[in-house]
Amino acid sequence: MNFDMGDETLWEPSNGAGRLFLRQVEVFEAELKLPSGIGQGKHWGDPDTLEVDPAAYAEFVRGLVTWHCRTGHTVILALSEGFVATALALARRADIEVPMPETVSGDVSGGVRHDIQAPGNPQGTTAAVVDALETRAREMDHWMAR
Repeated sequence: MNFDMGDETLWEPSNGAGRLFLRQVEVFEAELKLPSGIGQGKHWGDPDTLEVDPAAYAEFVRGLVTWHCRTGHTVILALSEGFVATALALARRADIEVPMPETVSGDVSGGVRHDIQAPGNPQGTTAAVVDALETRAREMDHWMAR
């Protein structure tokens, strides 16, 4: 499976990893109400060749990272971290700048809370979430075949 942007292959995962990533893309497109920009590639009819639209993917990943870093819900963070890190690594390979949300001491949710965790949140600050995401994205980039 290939994720291409123009003539460049950004990622060439195994079919299993690629299918799982695409299924998670669909989940997060629905959650964020944003298109991912990942679609049929230049070899129409070949389900293993996918084209990444840089503008749409940039908006998707920026929204995804902001959503992830500001959720404040430990279970949601655990469920989403691997996917968000992989999506972020793919964006960086496409030279898409994805700023990390600003962190403030004591800031857990970064604004409006949509999912409230009970009892409380042990994360403490968005700084810990941002640091964990940055570390995981670097690890993912190392292991993502080109």
